[in-house]
Amino acid sequence: MKKFIGEISGFVLIIALITAWAFYSYEPKAVFTSAGVLSNQKIEWGVKRNENNEQPEFGKTNTELMEKYKCIYVGNKQDKYVYLTFDLGYEAGYTAKILDTLKEKNVQATFFITAHYVNTASELIQRMINEKQIIGNHTKNHKSLPSLSDDTLKEEVMKLHQVVYEKYGYEMKYIRPPKGEYSERVLELLQSYGYINVMWSLAYDDWDENKQGRTDYAKEKILSNIHPGAVILLHATSKDNTEILGEVIDKVRNMGYEFKSLEEFAY
Repeated sequence: MKKFIGEISGFVLIIALITAWAFYSYEPKAVFTSAGVLSNQKIEWGVKRNENNEQPEFGKTNTELMEKYKCIYVGNKQDKYVYLTFDLGYEAGYTAKILDTLKEKNVQATFFITAHYVNTASELIQRMINEKQIIGNHTKNHKSLPSLSDDTLKEEVMKLHQVVYEKYGYEMKYIRPPKGEYSERVLELLQSYGYINVMWSLAYDDWDENKQGRTDYAKEKILSNIHPGAVILLHATSKDNTEILGEVIDKVRNMGYEFKSLEEFAY
């Protein structure tokens, strides 16, 4: 009898361990909040461009969620304001020149950085802060946020937040989800951490290092799609962006637009 009970106990223990493993490794599909259940269905951010420098279309779901969580993705149609942002996961040797241009043209941009950038380009971050550029959170390891548990997601965001604050005395408040992948659950959690989520309304395929040497193409993509309230996403790892930045700033201004910082965002 004792042997039988021992076997049963061992079996129950194994089942319990398997159940616990499945629970903690399971990708969350929803989260319970005071408002009910929020979807964790992954959404990949994208825009549908319009002609004649009109604002693009974002789709019903994107628009509703951006408005509900007071995200930044496009400004209002009345003011010809544009907002310049850079994603910066690693240093490719161009950021110093980009900062030179921003200083010369008196433009305040936002740089979304990862932990890798903090660990490898500390002096450039300090220069950004000294020159009143804005530092944004692009998470610790650039992982797709909907795939993470609540605890891991919080660590991805707040660990980087803590490191930047401790190292530079700078407190970030803007965040851009890696790869533009999010869910309603993710937006709720980011907001609960005190962050403002920032997407974009203008971007082009500038992240590929094998697709450089296309400065005319780059200028055309930016200038033909500029629009009131544009939140411009550029990658600071692009040689083309570095070379055309000053000219693009001048031409956008000549089109009647004014560069504003995210701190001045006009919803």
